[in-house]
Amino acid sequence: MNKKREITYLEAIREAMQQMMREDESIYLIGEDIAEYGGAFGMTVGMVEEFGKERIRNTPISEAAIIGVAVGSAITGMRPIAEIMFSDFMTIAMDQIANQAAKARYMFGGKVKVPMVLRTAGGGGTGAAGQHSQSLEALVAHIPGLKVVMPSCPYDAKGLLISAVKDDNPVIFIEHKLLYKNKRYIQHVPEGLYEIPLGKGDIKREGGDLTIVATSFMVQKSLEAAAAVKEESGIECEIIDLRTLRPLDADIITGSLEKTGRLMCVEEAPLFGGFMGEVAAQMAEDAFDLLDSPIIRVAGRNCPVPYSPILENEMIPSIERIKD
Repeated sequence: MNKKREITYLEAIREAMQQMMREDESIYLIGEDIAEYGGAFGMTVGMVEEFGKERIRNTPISEAAIIGVAVGSAITGMRPIAEIMFSDFMTIAMDQIANQAAKARYMFGGKVKVPMVLRTAGGGGTGAAGQHSQSLEALVAHIPGLKVVMPSCPYDAKGLLISAVKDDNPVIFIEHKLLYKNKRYIQHVPEGLYEIPLGKGDIKREGGDLTIVATSFMVQKSLEAAAAVKEESGIECEIIDLRTLRPLDADIITGSLEKTGRLMCVEEAPLFGGFMGEVAAQMAEDAFDLLDSPIIRVAGRNCPVPYSPILENEMIPSIERIKD
């Protein structure tokens, strides 16, 4: 029997784009240094040779222009995948994201579609300091009209990206830098096209004592923390990977709370104003009778991401902090 192939998070995302582009000529990539150079993280290596410069389009260093072109071309029939190197730089294109992409379909009464994906790398842990390490998912999840996706593993990354590209609404697709090439998290990924529906979470580990809700790289840390807690004290944690922040799968959380009665929300972003505050609020409002104890949040410290490795590790939630 042939061994199932296992690939990295980065390879899964690249494969999704390649396979979609072979099937649909309206899909193209646009971003900084994505052609011959292959992108800041090597995501698009080899793609310009296959698809040419018309479909792998280099741009000047102007995030506002990248997203503006993507929005306009999406409205007129294309399906752009726009790459913003670091999620921090979404802020430079915020007018195009918040006032154009997110609003167009609503303001035109549904007569136009905006089928575009904004791919970007988020999160810290790489020593890239305060302007290249932020987790800004709460910022974009707050905006009606946008869908926000944060995959935690290769299998989910491919299936979710395919669904995002096929969606007729703008999708913010946030990838964690520490997952890209990390061989610890390689996974079997089917070679063909498959979709994972947006708005559906996934139970990554079953348990009956505590529900842990997390996203992106914090899912991996939560899984490691849960395994350690099980070994040390016998406590069984259920790990829910939201996968999609907006639309939020609240049902999967309440279903878990019916078993556990306890909720902990984990995110890398700073605690104040973080997305998990929204999760906690919804559960307090809609599932209060299921809770046996107060909701706990574990999140980043309320400060910019430091350059110092020691301080950065303190700022970002660790496995030990999740365990405690």
